[in-house]
Amino acid sequence: MSATATGTASAEIASAVLSVPAAAPAEAAAHYAARLAFEADVSDVHADLASGVPGVVVVDTRSQVAWDQGHLPGALHIPTARIAELAPQLIDPTRTVVTYCWGPGCNGATRAALAFARLGYPVKEMLGGFEYWAREGFAYETATGTDQRPVDDLTAPRSGISCAC
Repeated sequence: MSATATGTASAEIASAVLSVPAAAPAEAAAHYAARLAFEADVSDVHADLASGVPGVVVVDTRSQVAWDQGHLPGALHIPTARIAELAPQLIDPTRTVVTYCWGPGCNGATRAALAFARLGYPVKEMLGGFEYWAREGFAYETATGTDQRPVDDLTAPRSGISCAC
């Protein structure tokens, strides 16, 4: 117990957050800038695809079965195992590649991003993958046409507008 300014005793409270001190602001800025150099979220990818931003190509790295189940409109389908073979034929090496896989529980997009980086492509990974694309209510293509799910209000505003974060 320790004394407070009023002279009463209070118990020391251990902090799980502060048990490891926060990084210095300059180190934190470098860390978060680096993360943004490697990652993009589904809302930003959607905005770029919808507006036709040049220089970005989105690559679905999953199997044919997964692709047929649902994929981002405008995405290329290059399973990770075929990136080294197909990327040079399909993607201009000056374009930034954005990889995605199933979702946050899958590291397939990370493996694919590594494969693209090893080939010399500028690359980012789309956080959340196909799961969060669908959960945020964005339309997707399937083997039978276009589909869309309602917005999951635990991942995006119900209105479907950007969270502007």
